[in-house]
Amino acid sequence: MRILSSIAALLFGITVSFTAFAAEPENTLVLKLKTGDVKIELLPDVAPNHVERIKTLANEGFYDGLKFHRVIEGFMAQTGDPLGNGTGGSKLPDLKEEFSNKAFVRGTLGMARSQNPDSANSQFFIMFDDGSFLNGQYTVFGQVLEGMEHVDQIKKGSRAANGTVDNPDTIVQMRTADKL
Repeated sequence: MRILSSIAALLFGITVSFTAFAAEPENTLVLKLKTGDVKIELLPDVAPNHVERIKTLANEGFYDGLKFHRVIEGFMAQTGDPLGNGTGGSKLPDLKEEFSNKAFVRGTLGMARSQNPDSANSQFFIMFDDGSFLNGQYTVFGQVLEGMEHVDQIKKGSRAANGTVDNPDTIVQMRTADKL
């Protein structure tokens, strides 16, 4: 009986510990691509204002149908521009940077911006590979948990044209997990 109690306590502890690492549904994005779903952990403790912006726009349907307008093999896939050419954003005001010590590694989501650090709005990118040269220069707001194989299949652009994509892939749908 004592052994069974010990095993039960151990299993409960493992379950509680594992569950503690699972992202909450309101801080989990589900990015639906033509090849499958990508599960993304949002990082409100790292970039609270950027996470709130992404969640608001995603749950309003803003990202649905938007193009991956700039995709560079071995670097990143960029989206979030309603104009589809990298010059647009939402009607909301730009955000002040929230740079952190989080590294840009494979699967990291960062906010795109102009030369002005406080110009991020709705555009973001997903890293195909490590990009340490971006560390401390762009706001990190999320990390792919599952489905990176679908990100890898996003149609790539021409290196000669800085990643511009002819007939680009689009976001089918993006929402927080609690709003699906």
